[in-house]
Amino acid sequence: MSHPRVVTRFAPSPTGFLHIGGARTALFCYYFARHHGGEFRLRIEDTDKARSTPEATQAILDGLDWLGLAHDGEIVYQSQNADRHRAAAEALIASGHAFPCYMSEEEIAAERAASRTEGRAFRSKWRDGGKPPKGRDFVIRFRVPEGRTQIRDHVQGEVSWDNRDFDDLILLRRDGSPVYMLAVVVDDHDMGIT
Repeated sequence: MSHPRVVTRFAPSPTGFLHIGGARTALFCYYFARHHGGEFRLRIEDTDKARSTPEATQAILDGLDWLGLAHDGEIVYQSQNADRHRAAAEALIASGHAFPCYMSEEEIAAERAASRTEGRAFRSKWRDGGKPPKGRDFVIRFRVPEGRTQIRDHVQGEVSWDNRDFDDLILLRRDGSPVYMLAVVVDDHDMGIT
């Protein structure tokens, strides 16, 4: 059985200095990749427009340099992949795995309260479609499928979850920007992260 080439990544958010937890993660990913003859990639997850700064990005790069951690390939800046993230969301809509949700903030708050009270996951009333209200902004949500999700984890073995325990998560915000959970998966896929 052949194993894929190991490709790890360090993907900090540039909102401050490289802290001890980030340094630990970078060191682990770097040495794991080097031990297995693989690649250590760097992605700057700068989609938090309000908190990300060029100074913080430079501080992270300086910290990695001080640690002696040289990344392979070009630095990937997550904010530069927004079109790709939106295309992935559109593909999920086209395949029936995502949908536009027009719930107002009040409706969302009421559904969140009801789902907590009833001990169930958040479900959008728009998951099965409907006529969109005129002039109302929307988000794109992931349509959680029925059934169970099962994976083979290299540490824990077979792991499974009941899908009804998961919320209909937001993929794109009202302004069209991707949330972290979409961006990180698309970027990891495109970068070949193993």
